[in-house]
Amino acid sequence: MTQSIEALAVTKIPTGIPGFDFIANGGLPRGRTTLLAGSAGSAKTIFACQFLAEGIVQSKESGVFVTFEERPADLRRNMVSFGWDISSWEADDAWAFVDASPDTSHDVTLAGDFDFGALLARVEYAIRRTNAKRVALDSIGAIFTQFENSSRIRFELFRIAAGLREMGVTAILTAERVQEFGEIARHGIEEFVADNVIILRNVLEQEKRRRTMEILKFRGTNHHKGEYPFTVMPSSGIIVIPISAIELKQRSSNVRITSGNEELDEMCGGGVFRDSVILVSGATGTGKTLLVTHFVEGGAAAGERCLLFAYEESREQLGRNAIGWGIDLDRLEAEGKLKVICEYPEAASLEDHLVLI
Repeated sequence: MTQSIEALAVTKIPTGIPGFDFIANGGLPRGRTTLLAGSAGSAKTIFACQFLAEGIVQSKESGVFVTFEERPADLRRNMVSFGWDISSWEADDAWAFVDASPDTSHDVTLAGDFDFGALLARVEYAIRRTNAKRVALDSIGAIFTQFENSSRIRFELFRIAAGLREMGVTAILTAERVQEFGEIARHGIEEFVADNVIILRNVLEQEKRRRTMEILKFRGTNHHKGEYPFTVMPSSGIIVIPISAIELKQRSSNVRITSGNEELDEMCGGGVFRDSVILVSGATGTGKTLLVTHFVEGGAAAGERCLLFAYEESREQLGRNAIGWGIDLDRLEAEGKLKVICEYPEAASLEDHLVLI
């Protein structure tokens, strides 16, 4: 019998990575291999680990991590800061390592002697033992750099991709890039073998690094186009910020709230609209901080909790100036009506500041 269109359609598996599933229109294509290419420091290993971690936490799906470079012990230690207790997952058979990292106590294995068939057998054993649905291989470039023949690399990549597909898992293969723009991966053929390709970039802009993510292709299904900024946060991991994909569906209210100044409220027709964004612009000394301080005081007086983010003055400076205007920020904070956060703009990227806010 001929299969229906619905049965043939590509389904997706949610990664659980904040923001990514939105730009991927649901997640990674189920049962397929995704190439994750990026330069040093672009968070490839974190993405691969988070894909497995969120599968365990959110979807109750076990995972297998194949490492060609870092030792499992190092990965366990490095990922603790994100709140991922890999050791406990291993004890529960929810996470399994396949250690293919080089053994520094012996001579380096010759490329011609490397047995990918044996590696796939180890991976299959780990998948069956844990009933895994997700697999990550990090980084395939560590092995393929030893091959001089590009046709051999292509053959082995096809072999790995086909083997993983037969095992019925959704897999991520990480690969290194030598530059942010240009060839997708080091050997220039990896992207043609994988079903899907995601590029991570870590571009230096005005003495700062800025990470972005681009889904280059999803074979047989759609996704959002273009680059999207992302950041890596402690205890959270990767957070993608799909700014250009945000829809114009924000709330609008006719309710007015006080600006903290009666005369200004009267000028505005009874106050400013709730759920609105108000830009206060002016030269130095025109009263911008004073207006913000009154706004916070007005909100606190109305029983509303307030957040004040300051990017020029310290907490002590703000408090001292507010006292001169008859407003006690310390008291408002002690009463739980206000929280003040002061940071230099240069202390973090725009993405980090947005996530913090």
